[in-house]
Amino acid sequence: MAKMMYRDAVVSTIAEEMERDENVVCLGEDIVGGMGTPGGPEAIGGIWSTSTGLFGKFGADRVIDTPISESAIMGAAAGLALSGKRPIAELMFADFIGVSLDQIWNQIAKFRYMFGGKTKCPAVIRMAYGAGYNAAAQHSQAVHQILTGMPGLKVVMPTTPADVKGLLRTAIRDDDPVIFLEHKALYGVSGEVPDDPDYMIPFGHARLSRAGQDVTIVSTGLLLGFCEAVADKLAAEGIGCDVIDLRTTSPLDEETILDSVEVTGRLIVVDEAPPRCSLGADICALVAEKAFASLKAPPLSVNPPHTPIPFARELESAYLPSVDKIEAAVRKVLGYR
Repeated sequence: MAKMMYRDAVVSTIAEEMERDENVVCLGEDIVGGMGTPGGPEAIGGIWSTSTGLFGKFGADRVIDTPISESAIMGAAAGLALSGKRPIAELMFADFIGVSLDQIWNQIAKFRYMFGGKTKCPAVIRMAYGAGYNAAAQHSQAVHQILTGMPGLKVVMPTTPADVKGLLRTAIRDDDPVIFLEHKALYGVSGEVPDDPDYMIPFGHARLSRAGQDVTIVSTGLLLGFCEAVADKLAAEGIGCDVIDLRTTSPLDEETILDSVEVTGRLIVVDEAPPRCSLGADICALVAEKAFASLKAPPLSVNPPHTPIPFARELESAYLPSVDKIEAAVRKVLGYR
């Protein structure tokens, strides 16, 4: 197995799939140039360095720098997908989905249904999301709860480089539209990645990253690492936590969540989105409805407050769910006997 960073897993998977299938094309703002470069083969590949080298290898016909227009990017991706291509469209910041919501929600997500299954829309929409970079309220948001609630979209949130590899390949080969959310604070994280050029992870299959008998903790993205740190600390006290990495929020692996809660009787969902109408609220409701008899304590969701994301480093740190807040939630549900 090779070891690589999260961002490199993105680039290498895209390159492998572009080599495999000539219908795979990339488009987005600054994916050729960016960061003051002149563009061309020597450019870094966008502000996240997630398309480095693609232009030099595949050329301008398949690696397309677009205007700063999210609606144009998504509209072009929709047309490309309907025309037989497999576009990988990048929104530089997930915060700006609102600019292209009609193209994503009313067009891309509904093509197959409204055309009676006579067409498909194999578009991948990549977005960088999340706080932790002190990028303030307009460039730090988690928007997965909005996208998860849109029928017709598959929503993917990889946490590790290996999951980037397996889930992104699955997304590119899927015949339906996929939202691929990459946490910007994870781009520099390294990990082992399978060498298999056909390594794929099916959607709707969560990953159990820690195993225990006392509490179920469900999360994804950057916050999963916080949950693992809590589980490791509490294990030394004899408290066992199941830590579930969802991987995808649509489809959602309900079975893994419910099976775990049936054993532990306690649920904590750690979610980077604000609490109202959040993924945390959704999963807590799911467990209350389908595993009520197994519960030993009320399900809890650990979220940021219902406020815009602060710019100041100290305030942003206070805003986000933390190791201390997650540990406090675990001890709270353990207090119910």
